[in-house]
Amino acid sequence: MSRVRTICLAVIALALALFGAGCGGNDKPRLVLWHAYRGDEEIALKQVLAAFEKERDVTVEVLALPFDAYATKLESAIPHAHGPDVFLDAHERLGSYLQNTLVAPSGDALPPEDRASFDTAALDAATVSGTTYGVPLAQKSLALFVSTALMTGEPTSFEALAKRDGLPDGSFPLAYEAESAYFHAPLLHAFGGRMVDAEGHFVAATPEGEASIAFLLELKKARAIPDEPNGALVTELFASGKAKAVISGPWFLADAKKSKGYRVFPLPKLRETGEARLRAFLTVDLAMLSPEGAKNPNARALAKYLGGPSSAKTRALVGKQVVATKAVWDDADVKKDADLSAFHAAAETGIPMPTTPAMRAAWVPLEQAIKKSVRGDATPKAALDEARERFVDAMKPPPPRPSPTPLFVVLSMVLVGLAMAAVKNAREPGFSGRWRASIPAYKYVAHAAIVVFVLVVLPLVAGTLTSFFAGTRNDAQYVGLSNYIEILTARGGPLLGHGSFWLTLLVTVLWTVVNVFFHVGIGLLLGVLLSRPLLRLKAVYRVLLILPWAVPSYVTALAWKGMFHRQYGAINAILSTLGAAPVSWFSKFSTAFAANIATNVWLGFPFMMVVTVGALTAVPKDVLEAAEVDGATRWQRFRLVVMPLVAPALLPSVVLGSVWTFNMFNVVFLVSGGEPDGQTDILVSEAYRWAFTRNAQYGYAAAYAVLIFGLLMLGSRLMQRLGAPKEGAKT
Repeated sequence: MSRVRTICLAVIALALALFGAGCGGNDKPRLVLWHAYRGDEEIALKQVLAAFEKERDVTVEVLALPFDAYATKLESAIPHAHGPDVFLDAHERLGSYLQNTLVAPSGDALPPEDRASFDTAALDAATVSGTTYGVPLAQKSLALFVSTALMTGEPTSFEALAKRDGLPDGSFPLAYEAESAYFHAPLLHAFGGRMVDAEGHFVAATPEGEASIAFLLELKKARAIPDEPNGALVTELFASGKAKAVISGPWFLADAKKSKGYRVFPLPKLRETGEARLRAFLTVDLAMLSPEGAKNPNARALAKYLGGPSSAKTRALVGKQVVATKAVWDDADVKKDADLSAFHAAAETGIPMPTTPAMRAAWVPLEQAIKKSVRGDATPKAALDEARERFVDAMKPPPPRPSPTPLFVVLSMVLVGLAMAAVKNAREPGFSGRWRASIPAYKYVAHAAIVVFVLVVLPLVAGTLTSFFAGTRNDAQYVGLSNYIEILTARGGPLLGHGSFWLTLLVTVLWTVVNVFFHVGIGLLLGVLLSRPLLRLKAVYRVLLILPWAVPSYVTALAWKGMFHRQYGAINAILSTLGAAPVSWFSKFSTAFAANIATNVWLGFPFMMVVTVGALTAVPKDVLEAAEVDGATRWQRFRLVVMPLVAPALLPSVVLGSVWTFNMFNVVFLVSGGEPDGQTDILVSEAYRWAFTRNAQYGYAAAYAVLIFGLLMLGSRLMQRLGAPKEGAKT
């Protein structure tokens, strides 16, 4: 026995020694780098980092994050010292990052003697108020992809390129996401306009902005571009040879290679007779240092190395990046790549995107103005003036700081009330005995209570507290109930005006009622049919009908959005077969709302069907047989016997389905996107827009969330009370 014990101890000691060696044996300095690259760009970055690790004898831990969540992750991690030392991101977010103290000056990562080795535009993009906040890595700008099967040579002007020249129906001389503010910017710049100025003012509502939208309307009228263009449609048209040219960025290269042949050119002049040319926004990828990373010489060395010549060559040849390092463009291997050279030429004509945080609030108003003009709902001037008003409203400064005394008084009264209730309960006879008897039960539920408190109660409390503040994370200002007052008074505008809380609430209630009605109706009908004893292949039908529920909602939403496309959607194809005219589904509230309803009904009825099938299996057969013997018809048996027995099982499902539908963000955001002009937005999507597209007003969005929670809680209680059995009712 002693020998076995000795062997066991020896094995344990050896394991601990090996574990200790594995954990502590690596004494290399450790760096953390975050990025959002994918594909060839990520492969090139890994090669560069491997070379840096070998040269510097350090370890670089790399974390790749989705682009859409990248900024949010940085804002959550860096203030708590859990973020990266170095992170790669686009320069236009610099304003927001500086506002939240997420980035530090580049310092010796970009010494004065190295500045001349980078493109001037890239350096300007990395500089705010005379201070440089990153090492330029790569430049991205829109360019012109031309199908060599349909066109030879470079187009002489945008106006000439847009001519149909006898193209057959279904083909277009040009395809790009024309209703997107980002893709419209080259036209706006060609006419001499801008989106925002250096002071953060919305300046697109000018004669130049109106002229750019009027030119777009001419393109639409001449059928030079497709209706309702999106990224997927543009890709399909170019790959299938139905578009002579496409405006897109370097990310389009992989799709362009699926076509019969292409060439890339810088964006052309606007007209044959003028000198003005289309100039896209220029985005510069920077290697930025977090405040903690800026203190680390290895992190500064990494940022410098990423922008160096050897790194730039790898990123150009392997990652196909339009690097910002000048010397690389004299390399023979880089010159051979025609696509890279074309995008480099396009970048040289680009306009660096403004870094002001106001840009974040300018995209949606301009995009809505373009869409309203294209639909014919407003003239370009009226649409742009309205866009300016919405921008000003989104950028409105926080209200004056009120006294926190009323809030403290209310909280004190609540705490005193709770304390008095606790004292009253403690004084009741037998309380101590009941308490001691309940201690074993509390032990069993303690872990669940702690989990619920941490995952449910604390976020609710944090959200509620956030709703009393306005401003940025580092400059939060207490505003008391001002956010709630602003919401409930429609920010001083008409109570049922565009985007008001009350109008959005009416749309949300209508959305919920209509959806739940169809969910319950269709689910009940299918559940009854599937419960018929003589029905064959019931298992097959059940599996097929549950599939809509099994597929992720965002996948279904995107599929249905494509089906509702005006020109290429399956719904309009069916209507055309039946002799009806195609419908522009997202141009009116009624049709856009119907598209959302159809998608969500498809997603929601299987749940109610499953609940109904389960409830019907619990209905006693002898009760139905007794009703049949008493002479009840099939409808009477269903209405007077089955429904009263099934209703108690359906009620919780209806309540749950109502809550889900009330907050069904995916369908509204992905199918209609709130179109037209935000009219189909519901409360949760409106809260999202205040948080992420309107100057990051998290406090205002949190107030929306608290109101949504209150409405759902009251609605759930009301539905449960209405569905509860009446006192004295027969059972």
